[in-house]
Amino acid sequence: MPHRILVVDDEPHIREVICFALERGGMTVVTARNGTEALTMFRRGGIDLIVLDIGMPEMDGLDVCRVIRKTSDLPILFLSARDEEIDRIIGLEIGGDDYVTKPFSPRELVARVNAILKRTSGAINGTTSILSHGPLRLDRGAHSVNWNGSEIALTGLEFSIVEALLARPAMALSRTQLMTSAYGAGTYVADRTIDSHVRNIRAKFAAVGHPGVIETVHGVGFRIGGKPDGGG
Repeated sequence: MPHRILVVDDEPHIREVICFALERGGMTVVTARNGTEALTMFRRGGIDLIVLDIGMPEMDGLDVCRVIRKTSDLPILFLSARDEEIDRIIGLEIGGDDYVTKPFSPRELVARVNAILKRTSGAINGTTSILSHGPLRLDRGAHSVNWNGSEIALTGLEFSIVEALLARPAMALSRTQLMTSAYGAGTYVADRTIDSHVRNIRAKFAAVGHPGVIETVHGVGFRIGGKPDGGG
């Protein structure tokens, strides 16, 4: 079954360009003109990913994302007409999976959508399904993470970062290595983008009593934190 993508933008021309590119990429597309319509389509279900414009009147994309994240970790790729770092950081901190700035290359947008869908598909591809480090457990097949039995709701990118760190628990991974694991080779994102995701992951684990899930290794990058016996 082809992936079903919800495209949300108040500009008809932008919607048409995105829909054409995604359909050529083998996906099916539904559209919404504003935040209210987007939430209606989301609640109907059957959506695999949302391409969501930030700068819409009345209810903007950030507000739509906040509502969705109360109940779902459905992948969200933000669009914005402004290449402002604060928009990017806020979008990622509230749970966005990626960010594309207008004007954009339709081919790049499709590539980023495919990368997110691949990350969130739960495909195992012959690798070990379960990764663990003390009470921290990641199940690739179920695409789930829990700490001491408490389920942690992670976005696709956050899941990929934790997975990369858990796969090499004794190593410190650089931001470049984490970018490659999370975004795939050949995609550039700023260091602060990875830092934003790490902050989100730490906050989610802190809420269940494990604030040190990821340690900063100064001058190098990050490694999985906590002791295998469950100590912090």
